Amino acid sequence: MQASCESPIKSVSATGAGLGWRRADWEKAAQQHRAQAERWTLPYRQRKQRNEPHPVLDFLFVYYNYAPSLLERWHPGYGSSLALEGAPPLPHWSERHYSLADGGAVQFVDPQKMSAKTRERLSWVLQLLQQTQRRPANFGCFGLHEWAMVYRADAGGDIRHQETLPLRLPLAEINAFVESRAICCSHFDAFRFFTPKARPLNRFQPSFDTRQENEQGGCLHANMDLYKWAAKATPWVSSQLLLACFELAVKARELDMRASPYDVSAFGYDAVAIETLEGRALYENLQREVFAIAKTLRTRLQAELKSVLHAAS
Repeated sequence: MQASCESPIKSVSATGAGLGWRRADWEKAAQQHRAQAERWTLPYRQRKQRNEPHPVLDFLFVYYNYAPSLLERWHPGYGSSLALEGAPPLPHWSERHYSLADGGAVQFVDPQKMSAKTRERLSWVLQLLQQTQRRPANFGCFGLHEWAMVYRADAGGDIRHQETLPLRLPLAEINAFVESRAICCSHFDAFRFFTPKARPLNRFQPSFDTRQENEQGGCLHANMDLYKWAAKATPWVSSQLLLACFELAVKARELDMRASPYDVSAFGYDAVAIETLEGRALYENLQREVFAIAKTLRTRLQAELKSVLHAAS
């Protein structure tokens, strides 16, 4: 969604925000943003009311644990350098983030209100994004991490997602395939769900403390996490970028589960059968598509974080 910016207004120098939007324009942009976000948030709320979980898409709301309303709320962000004509602010525009100028006629995201703790957290996120972008991308994992989360679960372990998704292959075949391949998962939040017997098979032993040294841009989970990092940076970064990161996370999550040992056909997905040569080729092609989008969004997120952190310091 591209917000309209056809009617800029001059804000006073006290805002430090340069050009801004007339109220009619930013209110329209906020309405358009909400409508685009509700494509995802309304079905989730409806499923929740009916107690009908969606094991693919619900992950983005449940695991990341951000309220759907966060995705729906429009913020211009600081990197856009836009002051907004009209006051008072909308209810979700907290005084912890926004300031008023021109006697209350203009409102703007104010980096000077960022706490030291938030600056420290976002500086860590920026460093992680930079390290991930610099590191060569790996396109040889073929999504085997989801298989490692099931490996040897018949030896006393619980099978993840077993309440909502059946396996599409017998456990014996899953175990044999895991043992036939090199596992090279670099993402801690995926690795920590490996079964105990699968962990020693992984080429890496990532931990929370080594994220900066391990994460790379080919990883589906690292690219899904762009939504998490943008959410943590809201409202300092734009909601347009947040929503773009969420929609990338949808694309990555769908591929993640299509390539898993689970049967997701009941939810309208075809399997990407990585146990076959053709399936691995398809996985890599789709993985590279996610990577290309993520590279652009990661660059944008870095730019917005650099801008607001510089202003906050």
